[in-house]
Amino acid sequence: MTDINTRIAEKVNGSDVVLFMKGTPLFPQCGFSSRAIAILEHLGVEYDSADVLQDAELRQGIKAFSDWPTIPQLYVKGEFVGGSDIMMEMFESGELHDLLAEKGVPHAA
Repeated sequence: MTDINTRIAEKVNGSDVVLFMKGTPLFPQCGFSSRAIAILEHLGVEYDSADVLQDAELRQGIKAFSDWPTIPQLYVKGEFVGGSDIMMEMFESGELHDLLAEKGVPHAA
């Protein structure tokens, strides 16, 4: 495993919910990252985040790690969930709430 893959794996497995995003939760740098943050905050989920704009190696590495070409990327209990559009679809259908409940991640009802 390369150093970046090790760093990403440690980040993904270090918290129940991790969002790789452009910017920070307080200052998202793209609309898709902003939407992802809004969904997580609406669900009352505690999450960790990583700003891919601050680290070019991370920005490229996370795309290879997940085999997913876009940012943001959501991980729940070490499992890749998807990007902003998938998060929105899952949120609207109730699947994201169900996934969090199934994985035992505390969140608002």
